Amino acid sequence: MAGFTVSSANNFLDTGAIRDSKSLTIEQPLSSGSSQSVGAAGKSFADTLKGAIENVNQLQKASDKSAQDLATGRTDNVADVMIAAEKADIALRVMVQMRNKIIDAYQEIMKMQV
Repeated sequence: MAGFTVSSANNFLDTGAIRDSKSLTIEQPLSSGSSQSVGAAGKSFADTLKGAIENVNQLQKASDKSAQDLATGRTDNVADVMIAAEKADIALRVMVQMRNKIIDAYQEIMKMQV
C-alpha cells in the first residue's frame, strides 16, 4: 500500500517547521506481523486517556506561564506566547470532542438490547 502509513507518518511530521517534545509522534508496534492483540501489547484505554488529559493540562500550564511572563515583562516574544496559547486551545478543543464522542458511544451501548 503506497498511501499514508504509520511508517511514513513520522517522516511526514518531521517535515513540519515546529517539532518539539510535546508534538505528536506515532510509535511503531512492538513486533510487526505478530498475532498479539493491541490491548495486550499496548497501554489500556484508561492509561491512554489519562495521558492525554495530563498532556492537555501541561499545555494549559505552559500557556498560562508564558502569558504571565509576557504580562510581567519577563519575556517580549509575543509570537511564542500566542503559539503556546493556540496549542493549549486546540488541545482543549480536541479533548472536549473526544469526551463528546466517548459519551455518544456510551449512550449507544446503553441503548443496545442484550
